[in-house]
Amino acid sequence: MTDVRLIGLDWGTSSLRAYLYDADGNVVATRQRAWGIRHLPEGGFAAALQAITVDWPACVAVAAGMVGSRQGWREVPYTNVPADAASIARGMQRADACDSHALWIAPGLCQRTPADVMRGEETQIIGALAQQPLYHASARFVLPGTHSKWATVADGRIVAFDTVMTGEVYALLMQHSILSAGVPVGAMPHNMEAFTRGVCVARDSGAEGAFSRLFSTRAQMLAGDLDAADVPDFVSGLLIGEEFRIARMRNDGDIAPLCLIGESALCDRYIVAAGHFGYGSPHVIADASAQGLWQLASAAGLLAKATLHSFSGVAT
Repeated sequence: MTDVRLIGLDWGTSSLRAYLYDADGNVVATRQRAWGIRHLPEGGFAAALQAITVDWPACVAVAAGMVGSRQGWREVPYTNVPADAASIARGMQRADACDSHALWIAPGLCQRTPADVMRGEETQIIGALAQQPLYHASARFVLPGTHSKWATVADGRIVAFDTVMTGEVYALLMQHSILSAGVPVGAMPHNMEAFTRGVCVARDSGAEGAFSRLFSTRAQMLAGDLDAADVPDFVSGLLIGEEFRIARMRNDGDIAPLCLIGESALCDRYIVAAGHFGYGSPHVIADASAQGLWQLASAAGLLAKATLHSFSGVAT
């Protein structure tokens, strides 16, 4: 394999994804392992890096995500918002105890008021902006998941963001609350009609909010107005609808263009919810991490260095 310029690592809590780039920034190979920072192989971070890059040429590596957290390979201090690729790149730090690669770890972002942090999502947003420059002037980026992120971009910079614990709250409600009583074991969201009902209930909850409507899920099931198998969808709609209700209230009803970054099935639900809150159809980017890692490496001046170094100890 020739003309390779960079290795990118999207290293989160539960998984590790590696990208190999050519000199033009094209991804020529991708690998994924279940080696998040909590599930490392014997030998820890260094062993995971060597194993996932086995037989790849030695070159500079850039990592983003929880690998830079307090529980990661090296804790890298957050960069404050507002931030763009250049300011994030300035906060990158070299990982020590890495003999196989020159490994640089991205810092993540911090917001002081209200207090909030992210690690990894900022790299996806940087990648999405590189792919969709029309969003540079003004946009909202939504990254659905366990802890959904709503980030505001203005003039090419991430200026603010909010985290909503939608996925985690959903899991807790469906596993440990009264709302799960009577729901068939293993029932999964699949009914978009029930989901839409939940979204509209959240939308119409006004100042009281969707949490004031959660117990009505149980009441509707007992009254026969909601099938037990549809409870997961209805609750999903309530919680995702609450994200949109909060966003509308926070921005006094102003509707900036939306861009969704995430897994397609989950993004489909956010597209449905967006329509019920007056948004146009959001643009969807399945995975912007690879492009974001390349952008950070470029902003940090590491791409030129990638051709000047060779490293020993790469697993073969």
